[in-house]
Amino acid sequence: MTQETSQTNPIRAIALLSGGLDSMLAAKLILDQGIEVIGISFESPFFNADRARTAAKQLAIPLITWDITDELIKVLKNPKHGFGRFFNPCIDCHALMVKKALELLRSLQAQFIITGEVLYQRPKSQKMGGLMAVAKDSGAQDLILRPLSAKLLPPTKPEREGWVNRSLLLDIQGRSRQRQLDLAQTLGINDYPMPAGGCLLTDISVTRRLQKIFQYWKDDIDRPFLELAKVGRHFWTGSDLIVVARNEQESYSLRALMKVWDYKVELTDVPGPTTLVRSRGKLTEEVLELSALLTARYSKARTLPLVKVKAENYLFLHTQKLQVKPSALTETMERMNAEQL
Repeated sequence: MTQETSQTNPIRAIALLSGGLDSMLAAKLILDQGIEVIGISFESPFFNADRARTAAKQLAIPLITWDITDELIKVLKNPKHGFGRFFNPCIDCHALMVKKALELLRSLQAQFIITGEVLYQRPKSQKMGGLMAVAKDSGAQDLILRPLSAKLLPPTKPEREGWVNRSLLLDIQGRSRQRQLDLAQTLGINDYPMPAGGCLLTDISVTRRLQKIFQYWKDDIDRPFLELAKVGRHFWTGSDLIVVARNEQESYSLRALMKVWDYKVELTDVPGPTTLVRSRGKLTEEVLELSALLTARYSKARTLPLVKVKAENYLFLHTQKLQVKPSALTETMERMNAEQL
């Protein structure tokens, strides 16, 4: 039987709530044992709490959101357990999230943490070793309960203390989703997203861009730099980055993400995209010319013999006007060993 310490101090759990079906089911299993549940969801440039807000309303539980971008940058620079298939340090990231939840236990008068992790559902982070690493590295140890796979794992403190009835927990494992789908129907959970990558760190295009950014700019990374990885067309020549907006909204975004040392490149006589140029040292004439050619290429001026372009830098109060031949782009790209990501 589930026990409470007293009527004024009930058993309470913090649930890591992504908004996916597994995290909803885990929270619901604990709610149905008469335990209070508070959801917590985390945000960064690569994932947000939108789905968690919807899930929390359906479960009728309060939700805390927490931006962990600064801590995540440190993890991405040097993940203890390495990366998955892409730029996703899942074990380290999950440990960070559990650690943050652990920090709230006392203030929220909660006794333990629950997650929707399923044993062997993911090839690295949800193997037995991965789950144990999250518990250890987060400092949560046996205060972290995984209701969907609990019967396959060592009993945790909430189970041993009788706060949670272990016999009502489950033994789900593997990649099949059928048991979760059946359980959702039984528990009356009808509104949930289909399983898909909710984290952009598992997106191949974002991954390739981030790998370059961390290769050349590791010590200068902040949230706006990470946001930049999601915007525009990216071109690299050495450590120099050129980002060309794909539409008007991205042009606004690039202007907002620019550092004072960046160059803004735009056409002067024809509507076209905004281009951001970021260089480690003094911007060379070659890189400036390439950025101008790329700006012309992705505009209606790409078929003209000559296009006028203006480059501006606000830190050095420098403005430079250029004329480029859009037809010279391919040769210039090859000569400079530039690549698009």
